[in-house]
Amino acid sequence: MAVFRLGQSWDPLRDLEREVDRLLQGVNLTFHGVRTGRQYPAVNLHESANEYILTSELPSTAPEDLDLTIANGVLTMSGHRHDEGEIPEDRFRRQERPRGPWKRSLPLPERIQEDELSADFHNGVLVVRLPKAPQEEPRQIPITSD
Repeated sequence: MAVFRLGQSWDPLRDLEREVDRLLQGVNLTFHGVRTGRQYPAVNLHESANEYILTSELPSTAPEDLDLTIANGVLTMSGHRHDEGEIPEDRFRRQERPRGPWKRSLPLPERIQEDELSADFHNGVLVVRLPKAPQEEPRQIPITSD
């Protein structure tokens, strides 16, 4: 993903563009006029009375390219964003939406019914429903003595 482009792409400066792109890709900062973004999608997580709801916008991702797994209280989302046509890399003047594979792991709240999770993907938005486990009422513990 190119993050630095000169206004004109002259042959003598093309190598310089590639080197600056390579150096800036490892930096996760925002510079004026130059933006590097995260490779994984952003998520929103909110709570209702009976469940947590996780949403994520996944443009250029097909449902068959998504994978959700859960293990040890961690939800792992992975997928692949496809190219928008066959645009050569040297034709981009600005590219803020990453392409290619991505993976993200998120720790889940403690009180989740892991076997009741469900996911829906519609119009490029992934919605994962995380039902809350019933909260146990405190119980009195009897104390014995000799």
